[in-house]
Amino acid sequence: MKTPQKQILLVVLVATLSMLVGGCERHSKSEQYFLIATHIGLPYWQSAHAGFTRAAAEYGVSEEIRGPEAFTPTVEVDEFRAAVARKPAGILVSVADPALMGPEINKAIAAGIPVITMDSDAPESQRLFFIGTNNLEAGRLGGQRVAAELNGKGNVVFFTMPSQPNLVERLKGYQDVFASHPGIKVVEVFDMKGESGTAMDKAREYLSRTGASKIDALICLESSSGKDVGEAFKRAKPQNTMLMAMDVDQATLELVKDGTIQATISQKPFTMALLGLKFLDDLHHYPLKPLTRDWGSDASSPVPAFIDTGVSLVDKSNVDKFLSPPTAAP
Repeated sequence: MKTPQKQILLVVLVATLSMLVGGCERHSKSEQYFLIATHIGLPYWQSAHAGFTRAAAEYGVSEEIRGPEAFTPTVEVDEFRAAVARKPAGILVSVADPALMGPEINKAIAAGIPVITMDSDAPESQRLFFIGTNNLEAGRLGGQRVAAELNGKGNVVFFTMPSQPNLVERLKGYQDVFASHPGIKVVEVFDMKGESGTAMDKAREYLSRTGASKIDALICLESSSGKDVGEAFKRAKPQNTMLMAMDVDQATLELVKDGTIQATISQKPFTMALLGLKFLDDLHHYPLKPLTRDWGSDASSPVPAFIDTGVSLVDKSNVDKFLSPPTAAP
């Protein structure tokens, strides 16, 4: 073989090898994934973002978290629309208001952008599936603890945002348990409107009640209110009144450790977001056809309808385990 022929053959081999290797490189920094959250300043969402970032680093893709700095569903919708306009590889979203977000999810799906919900769902939308806590069971877990502490009798109040689907399910879980304890009376379901300071002010008013109107248990259904209601507890020093919280940010855990909060319920936002990006990446490279199909009702669907990431009850007996720094490799 003459030298020029060898050179031509070498060029062809190199080009072919480059094409083959390039075809095997599934991931690229040009692939952009968005996490749209309800209140990005909360430690809960910082934990979720850490999981999202971990998955993006493993895959070598790009990621970004977007959302309001305070609980503002309309602003969250605006952030979702802005993400869709950038034609990303996929979007993971926690839904503050399904009536507002549902139509936007449907538009994204129609445009060929995979959308998965996490933490709080929009089940009537065309989202592909939901990753998160079984919130009904989380409420039942908390309800069992409250019922046991009150010996089945007492006045209770809730701090929540009534329009948020995951909080609605948690409330129902508590109510399911209390239905078996007729001595437990739900005095009020207080709409804190996403403001933990409002929850603190209302807690002070609840803790000032005496006699037949005395509140025996204050229950926080979302993460931000636990620490501020706990502060109201520390100042009022109520007798025979319990506080039940939600989630495991550092401030809440410290209040569990010192006995201000009787117990809290741990979720796994890190896990939700990490799995969310990985599933979105798979859907980007191996798209469902058609994306608009009702995959949740398909008995042969290649995707699940719901991934339950689990919950745990945290009290003085195990709080140190949750306060310990994570040991997982970066």
